[in-house]
Amino acid sequence: MSKPSVDFSIIKKELMKDSEFKKEYEKLKPRYELISEVIKARKELNLTQEELAKRVGTQKSNISRLESGNYNPSLDFLSKLAKGLGKEIHIELR
Repeated sequence: MSKPSVDFSIIKKELMKDSEFKKEYEKLKPRYELISEVIKARKELNLTQEELAKRVGTQKSNISRLESGNYNPSLDFLSKLAKGLGKEIHIELR
């Protein structure tokens, strides 16, 4: 038996009509874009969270918390994470 699927883009479109939701969404957008990039890069390298943690020199729980959005990493941590993924980190102010 399959689960009913819901198209997030439809739900998001409705939620974005709410100004408070839209404000919070825009505030958190950079964080979730970063998380998506980390997960994408980790999966492209076929690394588990534990394997990435070893490369970074941290605990698996820190990678898990970052990927779930429950961790506010330092710039130093992000630099180590980027290196562990074979990437560079670039910060831009606009």
